[in-house]
Amino acid sequence: MTPDADELSTLLEAIEVRSVVYCRSELGAPWGFRVAQSPQAKFHIVLSGAATLNIDTGRGMEAGDAVAVGAGDLILLPHGSGHVMRDRSTSRVRHLDRILQDHPVDASGTVHYGGHGPRTLVVCGGFETASSDDVLAWLPPVLVFDTAANGLGRWLDPMINLVRNESQTKPGDAAVVAKVADVFLTDVLRHYLISSEGALPITRFSGNTDPLIASAMALMHSRTAEPWSIAALARQVGMSRSSFAARFRASVGVAPITYLTHLRLARAAGSLATSSRPLAEEARYAGYDNESSFSKAFVRRYGQPPGKYRAERRTFG
Repeated sequence: MTPDADELSTLLEAIEVRSVVYCRSELGAPWGFRVAQSPQAKFHIVLSGAATLNIDTGRGMEAGDAVAVGAGDLILLPHGSGHVMRDRSTSRVRHLDRILQDHPVDASGTVHYGGHGPRTLVVCGGFETASSDDVLAWLPPVLVFDTAANGLGRWLDPMINLVRNESQTKPGDAAVVAKVADVFLTDVLRHYLISSEGALPITRFSGNTDPLIASAMALMHSRTAEPWSIAALARQVGMSRSSFAARFRASVGVAPITYLTHLRLARAAGSLATSSRPLAEEARYAGYDNESSFSKAFVRRYGQPPGKYRAERRTFG
């Protein structure tokens, strides 16, 4: 289930992000934009202001699933998930493509959109990795990194300076921002994966040779917090409970619920090291009903409580 040190080192060394910065968006409240699902991974960096984010889980973008983001937050969407960003949950939303048609990017690479209220500055882009089938498939649909709490200012500060000073924009600035983003995102992904401490599965679902088992694993990866049972997973892929359990173990090496538990806790470990999300929220996103159950499971897996784990891994090396 877990790789040895050499395999993990090889995987981490192979991560090299190539990014493209689409635009910087200066958004005045009220504002809201929708981005459709696409194959390419995406990112947003909130340089100033605040917003809410809703991810399309395939079952709608309920307001209750909104994630609050603010200045200094990096949002990664490794699977290219459709999503909505807006200043508040009641603001009107338009497709980003339509916004760009009506409000073209200006000479400084900035889109100006929205009303006359408080302003939010966001950098939007896409990225890929040299080992995207392995690495990005392992990641959850959305990751929010609190850069202020994790020593990431060394990457973010020069990007902020370049992006904010639109009146002094020089030829080549966009390319410099993209190069800084490459290193920035590579560093973030490596830290997140290292913080999951060997929980990366040797058998990645994207490379699984059993298509039905691969489908079940994809469901676990995309809807991790759902209260899955063996029976429910088996129904999703059109198999009997006993046949599914046997084929999963033969293909992956562990039982389905064991794999799901390891996946949930590994993602929680990465999130603890890179975000300021309250422990109660970490528990909910990991599929646990309460913080106590989550903490006990985390201690069994990682040998220490979630709070201590976070404290020891807060700063990027």
